[in-house]
Amino acid sequence: MTPTLSIVIPALNEAESLPVLAKEIKDVCEREGIDYEAIIIDDGSKDGTFACIQALSAEDARIRGVQFRQNCGKAAALSEGFARARGRFVITMDADLQDNPAEIPGLIKMLEDGADLVSGWKKKRYDPLGKTLPSKFFNAITGRVAGIKLHDFNCGLKGYKSEVVKSLDLYGELHRYIPVLAHWNGFTVAEKIVEHRARRFGKSKYGWARLSNGMFDLVTLVFLHRYTSRPLHLFGFVGLLFSTIGFLILAGFAVNWAVTGNGHVRPLMLAGVAFMIVGVQFVSVGLLGEMINHRMSDGRANPVSRTVG
Repeated sequence: MTPTLSIVIPALNEAESLPVLAKEIKDVCEREGIDYEAIIIDDGSKDGTFACIQALSAEDARIRGVQFRQNCGKAAALSEGFARARGRFVITMDADLQDNPAEIPGLIKMLEDGADLVSGWKKKRYDPLGKTLPSKFFNAITGRVAGIKLHDFNCGLKGYKSEVVKSLDLYGELHRYIPVLAHWNGFTVAEKIVEHRARRFGKSKYGWARLSNGMFDLVTLVFLHRYTSRPLHLFGFVGLLFSTIGFLILAGFAVNWAVTGNGHVRPLMLAGVAFMIVGVQFVSVGLLGEMINHRMSDGRANPVSRTVG
């Protein structure tokens, strides 16, 4: 029988946390009468996490496990879980016990009330400064660039309608941008304040080093979303900017030459020529991109849609 709820849990070296988390999920869902399945993805753990998942699955058939032979990242783990999820609603949470399963009913209620995706907001956090500062910086930049205001894009506790997760194509560090992807696909994104608990086992896997990767992925995401079908709009603008700077420099030298007769070659003149050349190259790259798009595409978009009746 198809469950109402699928809970997707990426896990990396969380053998100590999983038994506690599984019991909390069971207690909450059985108390609320929620028919569920839990899909736990072992992302290349080295501490016996998958053996723990096997033991939990043997005790409770609602728990299913997937093992990656090597660490592939959270985006890959979520993508695998989403592909296997059968529920009408999907909830993701981290395996480190910092996300409270008691939030599950509230997330489902907001989905039933009309939201397509509900992102958790850990308003009061129990993380070290080395994790909270990168997170604040990341949220501020992402919100401004993506055009969607959320306090906590990277919260692991989120609720989705099934059609949202089936529309996502995750890789790299794109799990951080799931609300952005859903928003750009036309889904309704809401936010809910959720409880954040102190870590009981292990240590945090997030910090400034991973922030830089997330920023590069944001640049990639914006480029793919806004300019994949019209690369000349980006490269042409940059090329026009460089060419204009080069033209103004050379025009200034031309006027000076005409007035004073001083036509000596100077470093700034060579810089103007370089700007012109670079500008032409950027425009050429944009035109090549447009030609490739024209040959590879039939010119029709592939929107995310839904039907009635």
